[in-house]
Parts: sequence; structure tokens; C-alpha cells
Amino acid sequence: MTPMALQWLAVALGGAAGAVGRFAVNGLLLPLMGKFPLATLVVNTAGSILMGVVYVLIVEKGVLPVAWRDFLMVGLLGAFTTFSTFSLDALALWQNGHLSLAAVYVLLSLVLCLAGAFLAITLTRML
Repeated sequence: MTPMALQWLAVALGGAAGAVGRFAVNGLLLPLMGKFPLATLVVNTAGSILMGVVYVLIVEKGVLPVAWRDFLMVGLLGAFTTFSTFSLDALALWQNGHLSLAAVYVLLSLVLCLAGAFLAITLTRML
């Protein structure tokens, strides 16, 4: 198998695992959600934190082989987190008259995901 084919396979396998993980989190949190899109907020926040950790471990520290980047960062975390679902959830809240809930959701998503990635990178660099 060529190196390019291995990269494509790594992304595909990681993407499948990430999508299944996203589906599982949604199923677990569905009973708690109500109108608020909690599952999307959780996966985007967790994904941002994990992306920060994996970035430092692969790119900066070389603890994990570069070959894992395609599987973990592009495939797994790329499929696990979902900005398109975030956008649709926020728009649906807004269009259904839940303006304050939409604003809280957008603000929380931005703050938690950016803070999560920042903290994960900062803390993982200390290891």
C-alpha cells in the first residue's frame, strides 16, 4: 500500500471512529438536552481540548508519531467535532424564537472551545 493510500485509510478509519463517538455522545445526552444543544457543545468542547493535547504531543513534542496526525486530528477529531451542527443548532434556536438561548449557546461554544484548546496546549506543553 502506498504512503498516500495509508493516509487516506487513516483519515477514513479515524473519521468513522469519530462519527460513532459523536453519535454515542448524542445518544447519551439526548435525555438531558431539552431545547439546548448540549451534545454539540460537549463534543465541540471536548474535541477542542483533545485537539490541543494531540497537537502538542505530535507536532511539538514528538511523543506520538507524525503518522498518527491524519488518524487522530483529521479523521477522529475532525468527525467527532462538528461546526456545521453547531451552526444549524444555533440557527434553529434563533429561528424558533429562542434568541437568548441561541446567544448563550454561541457564546459558550466559542469561550469553552477556545479556552479548552488553549488550556490543553498550555498544560500538555508542561508534561
